[in-house]
Amino acid sequence: MGALIRAHDWAATPLGSPEDWPYGLKSLVGVMLGSNQPMFIAWGADRTLLYNDAYAEVLVRKHPAALGRDFIEVWHEIRADLLPIVGQAYAGKPVHMDDITLMMERRGYPEETHFSFSYTPVRDEGGAIAGFFCPCTEITGQVMAERRLAAETGRQRRLFEQAPGFVAVLTSPGHRFEFVNQAYRRLFGDRDFIGKTVREAFPELGGQGFFERLDQVYTSGERFVAHHLPIRLRRSPGAAAEERFLDFIYEPVRDEDGQVTGIFCEGHDVTEAHLARSAIDASNARYTSVLAAMSEGFVVLNEDYHVTEINAEGLRLDGRPASELLGKMHWEAFPGSVGTPVEAAYRRAMTERVPVELEHRYVNPADDHDVWLALRIYPVPGGVAAFYRDISERIRAEEARRRSEERLRTALGISTVGVLFWGKGFALTEANDAFLRMTGFSREEAIGLTWQELTPEEFHPESWRAVEQVTTLGEATPYEKQYFRKDGSRWWGLFAPRKVGDEVVEFVLDVTDRRKAEAALRRLNEELETRVMEAVAEREKTEAALRQSQKLEAVGQLTGGVAHDFNNLLTIIRSSVEFLRRPNLPEERRRRYIDAITDTVDRAAKLTGQLLAFARRQALKPEVFDVPNRIQAVTDMLRTIVGSRIRIEADIACEPCLVEADVVQFETALVNMAVNARDAMNGEGTLTVRVDALAEMPSIRGHGGSPGKFVAVSIGDTGSGIPAYQLGQIFEPFFTTKEVGKGTGLGLSQVYGFAKQSGGDVAVESELGRGTTFTLYLPKVERGVELDGAADRVDGDGPYENGRGCRVLVVEDNIEVGRFSTQLLQDLGYETTWAANAAEALKLLADDHARFDVVFSDVVMPGMSGVELGREVQKRFPALPVVLTSGYSHVLAEEGRHGFELLHKPYAVEDVSRVLRRVTREPVSSRQAGTDTTRTKEG
Repeated sequence: MGALIRAHDWAATPLGSPEDWPYGLKSLVGVMLGSNQPMFIAWGADRTLLYNDAYAEVLVRKHPAALGRDFIEVWHEIRADLLPIVGQAYAGKPVHMDDITLMMERRGYPEETHFSFSYTPVRDEGGAIAGFFCPCTEITGQVMAERRLAAETGRQRRLFEQAPGFVAVLTSPGHRFEFVNQAYRRLFGDRDFIGKTVREAFPELGGQGFFERLDQVYTSGERFVAHHLPIRLRRSPGAAAEERFLDFIYEPVRDEDGQVTGIFCEGHDVTEAHLARSAIDASNARYTSVLAAMSEGFVVLNEDYHVTEINAEGLRLDGRPASELLGKMHWEAFPGSVGTPVEAAYRRAMTERVPVELEHRYVNPADDHDVWLALRIYPVPGGVAAFYRDISERIRAEEARRRSEERLRTALGISTVGVLFWGKGFALTEANDAFLRMTGFSREEAIGLTWQELTPEEFHPESWRAVEQVTTLGEATPYEKQYFRKDGSRWWGLFAPRKVGDEVVEFVLDVTDRRKAEAALRRLNEELETRVMEAVAEREKTEAALRQSQKLEAVGQLTGGVAHDFNNLLTIIRSSVEFLRRPNLPEERRRRYIDAITDTVDRAAKLTGQLLAFARRQALKPEVFDVPNRIQAVTDMLRTIVGSRIRIEADIACEPCLVEADVVQFETALVNMAVNARDAMNGEGTLTVRVDALAEMPSIRGHGGSPGKFVAVSIGDTGSGIPAYQLGQIFEPFFTTKEVGKGTGLGLSQVYGFAKQSGGDVAVESELGRGTTFTLYLPKVERGVELDGAADRVDGDGPYENGRGCRVLVVEDNIEVGRFSTQLLQDLGYETTWAANAAEALKLLADDHARFDVVFSDVVMPGMSGVELGREVQKRFPALPVVLTSGYSHVLAEEGRHGFELLHKPYAVEDVSRVLRRVTREPVSSRQAGTDTTRTKEG
């Protein structure tokens, strides 16, 4: 520094040439340069700065530019701090500071510093203040160390504060309280402890031996351990003394020279355990029941170490029956404990009559499995008792944590991932070897560098965003940018910073090679994309072919099932007809064959209806009805169907629960589900019927739920349940889980078809051995309940009343059906005219519509359908009623009856007669009103 001062151009400063300097200044400069302590001189009104080598280290980057400049301007960032004390020095007042905090910018960023210094005013030959002389010492490291020590002390106190046991720290021979935790205050009362001696805080402990034990520990330096030691104390001022029992330890606290300076006290209130043990000794019966219910293992050894008792939890932990343990010596029953700390603990508890606690790894002989046990062994009359519990999970967790920490330490040392630690001002405080290899810096060169110094300027905006995120949110979104290496070259890194305490930890992965590979990868992807598109197109062709194959397989299964059932029905009809052709057939047998044909036709019609319901193609007759009322009405029928050994429980209190659906199909669906439930329970069990109103229909079979209100009708059984692999097939036509001959497999298909066609769905839940629940969902309506129309389906007249010459225009394209229909109507007394299609019928009506009383038309015909014919008749001849008949029509299935009377094929003679009588008797105005109402509802 002396060379720098001699070489400096002092003529350009207010001090002028050194030859003209005052003697006092020259003397001070000599003293300053000869000292190892940081010193500086501020001279003259311009406070010109001179300093020694030690002070140059304080200046850091400000040196050597600070030499000869205004002291205040050199430290411009702390100008406000310096001006008052510099002013005092120039006023002739010495200034001394033991610790002053200054935010200096010595390395290009603000940092907190601490100094101890003295400003000594210096006078010239005339006695005036010429400047001041300052020896100083930087104590920043000392202050920071004291802070860390205070923080560590605070952390330890917080740990003590959170400890489950009571903790106190006593100092000096008088045992004065320096610290107590909350557990200590809860046990001994919220007294004024801190600063008081034990004798002052606990006057009621006199004569109980506690003061003497503290004195002994302090003077001897040996710890004192107590188990279940009784103590009588007052929990609050003025309260009566009560007896408690404590487990505690007095541990002497020593200074660096090994001298005892205080006592650390830690323990637990074991009053409850002590009282519990006393209660056990007092009552053997209560003792036995408590042991049986304990969650810990328990074993009792007599004075000869024989096992006299072991509880249920102990047997569960061991895995052997009591007969293999009771009466044996402990070492024989548990050979794995011989020569271990467990054996020593039992012998110590037995001989010294003191409690012993330990944790031990035990090999279970039942399955050769390692078990960690926590043992508490207590002396009891005639032997010892041991409580033990399985702590294997805790030990494994602790071991896993230790392994995880070791792996982390190893990873930081050998990983290719860089790890950076940033301090205040985002200056590097630590870095692992991987990062140093990435950059080429040594650890000494890297420490202290800021991210700005390592980052190219064009990446600063991205870095600032990350700094803001980690500062405000505690972590930042991973981002990529470039960094400088030591040689000035650049490399790409993927950075992920996170705030941990007062530091920011940043993980960085060198992705330079990856980014080089990305261009090549993009080119490869373009080529692959072309090939993938070609493969996708080929796959779509394959999938289309597979879907077509699956459709054909389903159609084949359905066709085969229909053919099988209809062939069975046709066999009965054909056989019966052949027998009816025989001459001289007895009347009783003739009636039996006719009844068989009638029953078989009904079964065929039901089978057709079930198929149409599955396909959602049956012509529904929707009506608004209250679901609970309808279920209540069919309950008696359900009881008859399921039998007396099945109990029906109904929870149908849902008001109002209105739906608009086909009542007959609804009741059929209930019957089909009830029959399935009966068969699943083998005729014995509980059938539960429940009705709920839902805000929306849930997701069923992977399909999204439907918005809007729904009514859910659930029928559950306690039967055998359905295997999970069959749940996806139960609604398929002709699929059944029943034995051959016990079901057609169309019952649930009808339920499914009816639900779907009504705007709802059906769900199934089942568990083997616990039963099945089917839930039917139907859209809920809000308007009032209309009449079911059940009464309309009943006619009071007899079924075969003579047609009385009523004139019927029969419209039927099928020759056989046309002949049969006209013959049937003529047999009933009707006069018939047969038209082969709608066009021919309209021509007959146009010629003379008054010659007909009713039009009786098929729905499915070539050209104009029966529905279209009916509409045309209503338009041209509104007074002429129309009756439609059909076995199946997609128009009827999708759009309804359009207000016309409808007879389903096959129909009975009495149905034809009843419908024709009703429509011919009904006034014209009623028919027109019904038609208009229907049209209003549809359009």
